[in-house]
Amino acid sequence: MGSVSRHLAIYQAQFKIWTAVQVQYRVAMIIWLIGIIIEPVVYLVVWSNVAAASGGSVGGYDRAGFAAYFIAAMVVNHLTFCWHMWEYDTIIRQGLLSARLLRPMHPIHADLAENLAYKVITSVVVVPTTVVLILIFKPVWQPQTGQLLLFVPSLVMAFLIQFFMGWTLAMAAFWTTRISAINRIYFLGKLFLAGQLSPLTLLPGWLQTAASISPFRWMLSFPVELLLGRVEGTAVYTGLLAQFIWVTLGFLAVRTIWQAGVRRYSAFGS
Repeated sequence: MGSVSRHLAIYQAQFKIWTAVQVQYRVAMIIWLIGIIIEPVVYLVVWSNVAAASGGSVGGYDRAGFAAYFIAAMVVNHLTFCWHMWEYDTIIRQGLLSARLLRPMHPIHADLAENLAYKVITSVVVVPTTVVLILIFKPVWQPQTGQLLLFVPSLVMAFLIQFFMGWTLAMAAFWTTRISAINRIYFLGKLFLAGQLSPLTLLPGWLQTAASISPFRWMLSFPVELLLGRVEGTAVYTGLLAQFIWVTLGFLAVRTIWQAGVRRYSAFGS
């Protein structure tokens, strides 16, 4: 129990530190928020017009269905996205990782605290924005109580999948200086295969299969579909199992690659 209390105290301290840091970079935070909000709104408007031009619906989604999907996707993406893979190229090449290695906790904990602090702060804007979008676009969805309850663990696992996958990508900086190219490929895959650009049911069958066997569907599309009541029966539990498998694989990948990377690491500029 003492170990648990110690870790909670460390997280509390890290959360306070990163909250103060995030507040200092208000302009950057606003730019991130604009991107998070505008992107799904643009997709919503485009697909709503496509549905209207196609007789009112496309792939089982009408205007209200698209509104529900993209508003839910905006919220889920905000609560689950990770950006640390963009930072470790500089952290490792400039020797900044050395100071982090001297701390009495794994660097991943500081990144996790930073991630959570950012989301708590920006929720002050995201929540009222979501309310405004609901009033404007009038989404319609009818999930069952069980689906709403299972959405919570699904959301947590979606976050862990993105966080572990992001950290795995970040560790590539131990071996290459071209990590930005790897990151762009990753985010391109997420755009199409996670359901960020459109609901996966609108994609060709082979792309839907690719999304299901990759981690992408389980980090965004599945929790959104579960929230909207579009996943039913055994598919719900199959999806939760798939998420758990990807969380486990992500954790193992982070631990293995981190250990190998630290052995290779030399502190440039330290």
